[in-house]
Amino acid sequence: MAERKICVSVEVVECGLAFRFVLMRQGRERQAILIRFQGAVYGYLNECAHIPMELDYNLGDVFDLSRQYLVCSTHGAYYDPRNGLCLGGPCAGQRLQSIAVFEQDEAIWLNEEGNRNE
Repeated sequence: MAERKICVSVEVVECGLAFRFVLMRQGRERQAILIRFQGAVYGYLNECAHIPMELDYNLGDVFDLSRQYLVCSTHGAYYDPRNGLCLGGPCAGQRLQSIAVFEQDEAIWLNEEGNRNE
């Protein structure tokens, strides 16, 4: 399995600022984020499902004030952090594009093969 280390685990804080990084998807560089929610790490393309604009107006600021949902600062769409499902807003029922990541040895890794053809 082709893997790439994204960051050390402590850089992704529970319900804190998202860790931003770049990956290749569909032949071009794309902005992506890592978040930690209820102890687990999740990765998503940093693009609203409504219109592909970055979720965070202030870098890494993707959680709403309750720290229970991800929110698009432009469109107000809000998402379940565990699966990227839009729960309300202009794209209800759609999902953020997930990134195959895993946590091991106090680091967070990108599964390059799992993200190649999506």
